[in-house]
Amino acid sequence: MQVIIMHSRLTQAKSVTLSSKHLISFLLVFFVVSVLCAVALMSVTARLAANDSKLAKALMPESLMPGGVATVTTNDKYLKENLAAMAAKLGEMQAQLIRLDALGERVQGLAGVKPEEFNFKEPPGRGGVEVPVIKPDLSLNDFQQSLDVMARDVGYRSDYLNVVESKLMSFKLQAKLLPTVVPVNVGYNASTFGRRIDPFSGRTAFHEGLDFSAPTGTPIVAAAGGVVIAAEYHPEFGNMLEIDHGGDMMTRYAHASRLYAKVGDIVKRGQRIADIGSTGRSTGAHLHFEVRIKGIPQNPHKFLNAGNEGADVSKIAALVK
Repeated sequence: MQVIIMHSRLTQAKSVTLSSKHLISFLLVFFVVSVLCAVALMSVTARLAANDSKLAKALMPESLMPGGVATVTTNDKYLKENLAAMAAKLGEMQAQLIRLDALGERVQGLAGVKPEEFNFKEPPGRGGVEVPVIKPDLSLNDFQQSLDVMARDVGYRSDYLNVVESKLMSFKLQAKLLPTVVPVNVGYNASTFGRRIDPFSGRTAFHEGLDFSAPTGTPIVAAAGGVVIAAEYHPEFGNMLEIDHGGDMMTRYAHASRLYAKVGDIVKRGQRIADIGSTGRSTGAHLHFEVRIKGIPQNPHKFLNAGNEGADVSKIAALVK
């Protein structure tokens, strides 16, 4: 092949003859240079990929990356996905713990536990000697499983505290309906519950309540909350008032000089319902107080003592059943 070279600086055209050997030599040199450039580019890319996986992805596809770089990139992606999932799980657990703290404080109040004895907002004290454990570090899967178990345990404890709160609330409401408040703040117990000598006949008789002696006009308060079912004059009890507390329990207040409640009224514990007097079959000013369950007279002392001594009302509630 003959190549003619022409230029303004040349006085005449020149010709160069290229043989097949020249062409083969030129192509061979071009191929070698291209290969060397490709190898250099891949080397530079691999070094950058070791420091920045994002840059590695931008410079060359994962299929062309060295084995180590491709593995690091895949692990990095897997790690980020799992961290995102665990972060979401952690957020759920934090919300559950906040709810659990609030629930614990409510249960604490219902149970009568003082904040200084047990504080839900402060972490418990911990310590002890550090004993190394010969065990490999937790893997990502192990940590994920531990997180799932903890979340499940938090849910179980929340359900348990809900049940305890419901039970304590039931006891609390039931306790408010138990006659544990002394109906007369002044005076003294003039006659106890049980067998005694009748003051009128002189014979042995069964006294179905307690007698509280006090001056006429002394306030009488409801021993517990309930509904007034009787407010009338009785031949033996005089001015009498009866309150239904639910659960087949009723209290009776007799010999009053004046009644302040009427049938159908809803009264609260400690509310003034009458004044002491000496009406009906009575030898003097006093209150005859009875507690009946299913019509059977009960000793009022076991209820009043629970209120005075701060006893566990759940035990008294068990006596009602």
